[in-house]
Order: sequence, then structure tokens, then C-alpha cells
Amino acid sequence: MTQAEIAPKDRLIVGLDLPNLDAAEAMVDRLGDSVTFYKIGYRLAYAGGLPLVGKLADKGKKVFLDLKLHDIGNTVMQGVQSINKLGATFLTVHAYPQTMKAAVEGCAGSGLKILAVTVLTSYNDDDLHAAGYRLHVSELVEARAAQAQALGVGGIVCAPEEVGNLRKIVGHQTSLVTPGIRPAGSAVGDQKRIMTPGRAIAAGADYLVVARPVIEAADPRATAEAIHAEIAQALG
Repeated sequence: MTQAEIAPKDRLIVGLDLPNLDAAEAMVDRLGDSVTFYKIGYRLAYAGGLPLVGKLADKGKKVFLDLKLHDIGNTVMQGVQSINKLGATFLTVHAYPQTMKAAVEGCAGSGLKILAVTVLTSYNDDDLHAAGYRLHVSELVEARAAQAQALGVGGIVCAPEEVGNLRKIVGHQTSLVTPGIRPAGSAVGDQKRIMTPGRAIAAGADYLVVARPVIEAADPRATAEAIHAEIAQALG
């Protein structure tokens, strides 16, 4: 799917980074038809939230399952095969070649799209060097994106500032999904590589992942709708 084929409303993915299933379902009810796409990550998945994938899918919603798998190839492949049955649209794995290859094999024949996480948006060059990497963030992101495309991965998770360069590497058939999105005036939190929704879309991002600025807002629905308006304006 090219960028032009994605409905503006589907470009916002709201992260249900909440402590339990009841809180997540209450937030979904509160957001109503203002949100079509949700992310379920570690916090909710490990608090009994995996059944919510199927519940949301039954309501016509899309689900981004953000589990960032990384293990030996056979384990990843079998894990992805199990995840296929849940009804998710996206699943993240860390962008190591063996892991990506196994994940692509595990989702063969299903509707699940694998997203490769290049470098976490809470990392900068100093963090990479402390972890033993010699490359700068931009260099590692670009190398992993090229590997992901070669292996048939469906999308890349990257910081919004990296979208322009990655689009040149992966073209328009590979989705670019950007966390680190903060509407103007929102708290930065633990993110280090951020951008506003409008700027990220203008740069070429396909999907924007937003959690705290929406779910912690006094009026989550109004906040989501404001982001939709900013996305639509950026698309022209």
C-alpha cells in the first residue's frame, strides 16, 4: 500500500500503554470512532491484554502488536506463527537479519505485516556507543532499513527525522511507522528524537504512533481528532 492509499484517519495509531485490560477497554470506548488503529505493547500485553487484539479486530479496528521479538530464528518463526492467529495487522521485531528473516517466514500466507525496529527513539549516539555500537544512529538505522527491505519486511519503525533518508532506501512499498510523535506543547518524556504530527507526515511518514499525549489528555477524543486534522492539513 502506497502512502496515497492510506486513509488519513488510519494513519494515527494510538498506543494503549495502560496497566490492565479494563483500563484499555475503557479508553477504546472513550475514543469511540475517532480512532481506527491501536498499539498494544509490553505493558498491556503482559497484563492480560492479548485477547484485546481479537476484540478490536472484531470491531473493525486495526492492531499494531508491539512485542519487538528477538531470539534465535526458529523461536521467532514459531512465535510469529502463533501471533498470526490473533488478528493483528502489524508486529514488531528487532531489525537483526536472522530475526527479520525468521519473522517474514513465520507470517507467510497471513495478513500480518512485520515491522522492523531500527533504533529505539529513546536512543542517541551516546546510548549506542555505551551499548557497544561503533556506528552513529543514522548509520545504523540506514543499514538496518536496507537489510529489512532486502529480506521482504513490510515496514520500518524509525524516528520521524529519519523518514526522508529511509524513503530513498526502501521506496514507497515499505511502510514507515514513526513513534516519537509529540503534538506541539506536549511533554517530551523519555524520547530523544521527536517531531510534531504534521511535520512527520510532511516528511513522508505513513503511520504515527502516539500514546501518552492522547491517553493522558483531559479529553483523549479531542486530542486524537486534533492530530487527525493536523495530518489532513499536512497531506494537503
